[in-house]
Amino acid sequence: MKKLKTAIILTFASTILLSSCKKSLDHFPDHQLTADQVYTSASGYKNVLAKVYGAYTLTSNNGNGSNDGDIDDINVGMSDFLRLYFNVQELTTDEAIQGQNDPGLLDLHAMNWTSNNTQLRAMYARSFYQIAVCNEFIREASDEKLNARGITGADANQVKAFRAEARFLRAFQYWVLLDLFGNPAFVDENTPVGKTIPPRITRKELFAYIESELKTIEPQLIAAKQNEYGRADRAAAQALLARLYLNAEIYLGSGNGKYAEAITYAEKVIASGFSLNSSYSNLFRADNNLNNSETILAIPYDGLRTLNWGGTTYIMNAGTGSGSEKVALGIPNGGWSQMRATRNLPDLFSAGDGRAMFYGTKADIDVVSLFSDGLAVQKYKNITATNITAPSTNGTFASVDFPLFRLAEMYLIYAEANLRGGGGNASTALQNVNLLRRRAYGNNSADFTSLTLNDIIDERGRELYWEASRRTDLIRFGRFTSNSYLWPWKGNLKAGKEVESFRSLFPISSADLLANTNLIQNTGY
Repeated sequence: MKKLKTAIILTFASTILLSSCKKSLDHFPDHQLTADQVYTSASGYKNVLAKVYGAYTLTSNNGNGSNDGDIDDINVGMSDFLRLYFNVQELTTDEAIQGQNDPGLLDLHAMNWTSNNTQLRAMYARSFYQIAVCNEFIREASDEKLNARGITGADANQVKAFRAEARFLRAFQYWVLLDLFGNPAFVDENTPVGKTIPPRITRKELFAYIESELKTIEPQLIAAKQNEYGRADRAAAQALLARLYLNAEIYLGSGNGKYAEAITYAEKVIASGFSLNSSYSNLFRADNNLNNSETILAIPYDGLRTLNWGGTTYIMNAGTGSGSEKVALGIPNGGWSQMRATRNLPDLFSAGDGRAMFYGTKADIDVVSLFSDGLAVQKYKNITATNITAPSTNGTFASVDFPLFRLAEMYLIYAEANLRGGGGNASTALQNVNLLRRRAYGNNSADFTSLTLNDIIDERGRELYWEASRRTDLIRFGRFTSNSYLWPWKGNLKAGKEVESFRSLFPISSADLLANTNLIQNTGY
């Protein structure tokens, strides 16, 4: 991969305990390497850690050449984590709408999905695939295994730091499941492989587990900004804790807010030495791995090496037309004419806001299937900060890394938690939000003089659009299902309409309910 600098990608007996995932994962690689042959040194463990990270970036086939990947019942090109996560977080909101009738897509924006929705089932399965890869690494990196293999001293300490990274990646996936599905199955490194039906974990219990895991590994992770690019450090754990705490009332129920804790962990990240990139647009270009002081953790992509139809390749191509604009975005042979914004997104921006990056002339969407209805989003560009088109296989694949966490979000978390009664300093909150606006406008002409929660949700929309956070934000502000906020084709009505409140949680797929009798369907489905 472009920035991980590790090439060996191995999975050893990564059994997935849900029917959605590939049964072939029970097998060892064809070259018959065993764990005891690979896990012999810190460098061996690092090679396998590449697979743990690579599960975010790569899809695979089943070895027989068919168009079949890690997840059953969905095309391999659609099984990428970010593609699935982007779809469920963005297509269900005012920020994006898809006109392509791929399995399950149209139901997302129409907000009429069922427990048989292909996108939702694949999202659930993808998270558990990645959890299984993490569990296998954590199991093999236990103190007992290290002692048995004679790995001691500095090597052992290094492997323990790797183990903390895998635990972070697992915690992140469990946060995804907590946020999307609420009450999923639960497996960890102590779960017997292959023979046990996983237990169900409640949303409250899963919140406590994620919180405990992140607090435990926080001091074990490498200090902020000291790890290799694309790998988790202490600030990543702190950023996820800040996000977890900001949404605590959604996960735990009204009156269970943890806004003081959200401020505490946002402050930790802010104090870690990150700084805003002077150019907003450069955060989303092909060389955004270089001289980037703002991104805390990113998913790396490479247009020559990490070739799959997900990630930023999907975001760019699906959101780009087949005309000249695809050349301007550095994907001259791409452009699928599928996905664009509803007019609510460009309407958030006022003149002079440099974050507004749209293409087209008709903001209204009269016909969902027409890409010419609605504006295309041109936030991600396969072009460097010096305007050089990045190398790209077939002129289609992107080298733009996707930011999972960046400093701007921590500023906004701090400000929102302050307004919700979490403490902190109102002047600091205002100052930090205005730093984002000064970058956007190039001066202080658009500075806020005070802040309200309405200012925060709108500023999050302007700053974080198409970064896979909008559904979570709208739920937290009570705007996702209610008629207090409408957007075009919400509820499958052109003017938008209120939908059932239970849609703030996605359903567990009917196939998983059949396979795992411990699971209980979420209310309403």
